Amino acid sequence: MARPEVSPAKIILLAVQLATSTELSYLESLVSRNQRTLHLELVLRILLSYLPETLPSAKYVPFLQRIGEGNLVDEADFDIKKYQLDQVGDEDAKKKARKLHLRSLSWPYEDSEEPTDLLVRFLLLRSLAVDESTGMIDQLPELLSPFLHQSTFLRTWMISTILPLVRFNYEFYPDNSITTTLPNFESLDHESCIKLLLSRTSEDKGALVGRDIRGLVGPYMYGDSQWKRRKTRRASQTLLQNVTALNDVPAVSERCIGWEDVFNWIITEASSSWENAVEAIEKWDGPGDIDLGDYGDGSMWLDENEQQYLERRYARAATASAYLVPGDSEDCLNGIQRILIRLTNLLDLDRITTLQAAASLLSPVTDMDEVVTSPGNAKYLRNDYLSEANVLTAPGKSSVRLLHALLVSTYLCTRAGSGFPVKRAAEFFLLQDERDQKSEFNKLISSVRNGPKGDEKYWIRLRNEVLWLRSWGCEELSEGTTSTTSKGIFGALSTEYVETELLKVFLSNTQYTLARSIYDPPADPPLSKNTLIGTIIAAAMNAYDNATNANKTRGGLKKAQDTLQAFPDALLDSLPRKQLVNLIDVTHELGKYRLVFRQGEPFQPVTLRVHGDPISIIGKVLDQNPKSYLKIVDLLSIGKGMVRAGLTARDVNGSKAGANEEELQEQESIAEKRIVSMCIDAACVEDDFETAYSYVITRLNRVAGPAQSRTPAVEKQMDGLCAEAPPRPIDDWSWRAALQAGKYRRTDQSNGKSGSEVRHLEQRLECLSQALRLAPKSTLGEILNVFRRCEEELVAAAQQETEEAEAWDARGDHQTDEHEMPGGFGSTPARNTSDLTKTRAAEEAPMSLFDLSRASMARAQNGFSALSMLRGSTATSPTSGTESRGSLDGSRDETGTPKTGMRKRDQLKSVAVGGLASGVGWLIGAPSSAASRSSDEYER
Repeated sequence: MARPEVSPAKIILLAVQLATSTELSYLESLVSRNQRTLHLELVLRILLSYLPETLPSAKYVPFLQRIGEGNLVDEADFDIKKYQLDQVGDEDAKKKARKLHLRSLSWPYEDSEEPTDLLVRFLLLRSLAVDESTGMIDQLPELLSPFLHQSTFLRTWMISTILPLVRFNYEFYPDNSITTTLPNFESLDHESCIKLLLSRTSEDKGALVGRDIRGLVGPYMYGDSQWKRRKTRRASQTLLQNVTALNDVPAVSERCIGWEDVFNWIITEASSSWENAVEAIEKWDGPGDIDLGDYGDGSMWLDENEQQYLERRYARAATASAYLVPGDSEDCLNGIQRILIRLTNLLDLDRITTLQAAASLLSPVTDMDEVVTSPGNAKYLRNDYLSEANVLTAPGKSSVRLLHALLVSTYLCTRAGSGFPVKRAAEFFLLQDERDQKSEFNKLISSVRNGPKGDEKYWIRLRNEVLWLRSWGCEELSEGTTSTTSKGIFGALSTEYVETELLKVFLSNTQYTLARSIYDPPADPPLSKNTLIGTIIAAAMNAYDNATNANKTRGGLKKAQDTLQAFPDALLDSLPRKQLVNLIDVTHELGKYRLVFRQGEPFQPVTLRVHGDPISIIGKVLDQNPKSYLKIVDLLSIGKGMVRAGLTARDVNGSKAGANEEELQEQESIAEKRIVSMCIDAACVEDDFETAYSYVITRLNRVAGPAQSRTPAVEKQMDGLCAEAPPRPIDDWSWRAALQAGKYRRTDQSNGKSGSEVRHLEQRLECLSQALRLAPKSTLGEILNVFRRCEEELVAAAQQETEEAEAWDARGDHQTDEHEMPGGFGSTPARNTSDLTKTRAAEEAPMSLFDLSRASMARAQNGFSALSMLRGSTATSPTSGTESRGSLDGSRDETGTPKTGMRKRDQLKSVAVGGLASGVGWLIGAPSSAASRSSDEYER
């Protein structure tokens, strides 16, 4: 039966209607019946323009397959009449057909080769339309897969564009809320696209980075075809100029350029998120390891030369990543170890041991390539990690060996508590800067300073590790050898410095037996004797300075004492040892007293060692501890210990200076004088005059010397070209203490107040006589003024005592007259007791200092050659001054003690006579300003 004729315009309108309503079976019948009108291009344009993009691909892929093959199926039940085409005129149909605005099948990529297959164009444009309208790109693989065999371009586009996006948006990360469209994805350059595809990888800390590089980046890089290479040709040409091929690798091709961005991503991740870099290297076998799913054709997409080149670039990126791992934790170092294992597999090198095993073995690092160890290579640690000129990241045995040695060094330091990145270790090794190495070495020593006290094996292992870090197991060879030795990360430090610091650590951790066995053996010690002694003393001094308790049986002082006792042979007859022993003993004795410094600061041992005037600390002891002046023997022992500790002998810089025995005795004498004077002053302050008087008469008389001025022999020998140095005062403390005791006046709180006032004044005069004997000339007037006042008080007190005695006697006589005794004795003539008392009082009354001076003037004129001086001459010599002071001791025996056969008052008169010979002219009777001083000045 003949089919009715329908105009082409109506056929086209019906095809559009069928495509819009997705009646594809009827559309197929319509096309099969009108192939002249509905040719392949027109049908594809109608489908592209009116077939809904939401229609699943499975609904129309069979139709596309049949239309492409030309095997259309005509449905028998398709009746064109039911569509009422007759109701529309031909002219109207033509007008409507012209207004359809069917989409063109023009090629969307201008810079790529245009395929001639219309179906391939349709599939590409249909995919873009589906993505633009619905974003359902997960439907595209089903659309394109049946046609991949028809076009290499379509296969490449499917693998490099559709497959990465489908996996990224739907398969690998289905919870991805932000999807990327095909046009946006294709507009990205290599670097941006790789960052996008691996953006979710960083969130999982590298757990899936191998999968993502293999399944996302790998397919994307597979599409680095001709059309994509043209899009990035300009950037590729620039990069090609900067990449030089290795000698054994052909020149790099444009196909390999895109992988450079992958390698750069890996080393960038190494410095920011090292887990991703380690996982990428460990779980991905390089550019040849890609996952194309079911879309690969089974052929190699890289030739042998490209594959070899990319594998070496991959190994270089892995080596660079190891240097860029920024952390110093054990996890970071284990990650670098995993990179090294991967490198040995890639480069077919010998297997390396684990970090723990390498740290235990400490194998020597020998036969290092000088090209790798050159200091100039340090510049490659800052940039150019992937440069072919970078010998540190060049894949090979030398670079892997160096990296492993640096890794073990970093691991040892990290385990000890002073870690740093491998890159920093490389800087130490290459630059060999002593200052930087010493700074880091000191940090390492500080971190192990408080190690386990009882674990000797730990300290032996620590020493072995530190020495290995200095030389990497290769000690310096003897001169004349041609072999090269490796210097470790602390290679710029001398062996003596390293051993010295280790010895300090041993001593600070009380490893005395171990330290002595290593550093003080009978033969071949690692340190010289002077260095050993200095280190031991420094360690003991450090323990002393850090002590908070002054008790030498515990704490820092005990550690210092034990340190000295641990090396009896090395420290035999060592002056620093003797000084430190005395210092410890003195500190222990001072700790028995309450002693607080300014602002409530308690006494600490280091305060004594750094004090500018340690003898003055005894004054604080006397001030803060009542009755402590009674322990003068202990205080004198402390003072002597300070001298023997070298605290009183200082050089120009304030440090302790050595002194010979003669100088030490002189310093001890000064200390004794000062301490005795301090005790006298303290006794007076605490109203214990009897003790102060006792110290003046016994101890001060024995130790004190005259405070005269002298000029040293060296200064006397200076010629007239240089001015003589001024005389230096000697013993300026004893006479002041004696004067202070002589000024003391009894109060209600005075000890021994039960004694008579005459006795007290006589004791004061004795103290003042000591002051006269010891004081310099310039102060004699002041002392004599006090002496005169005291003498006047003594005369008054003696007169008062005599009057009281006479009154007592008179009262007794009066009672006898009133009550005559029985027996007839009342008429016996009695001796005049009043006259007898007056005679005795006249004999025993003390002579005034002025009467004494006038009475003894003649003897002074006959006995001394200094008569002219007494009459007002000011020309005196040091010798005459000394002799005049010696005259004050005329009433003493050879030992300096008063003669027992002379009365106390006569002794005082002798002192006054001696004062005449010392040049005090106002005693003769001439008016003197000193004699007319007011009592207020005397009180001062």
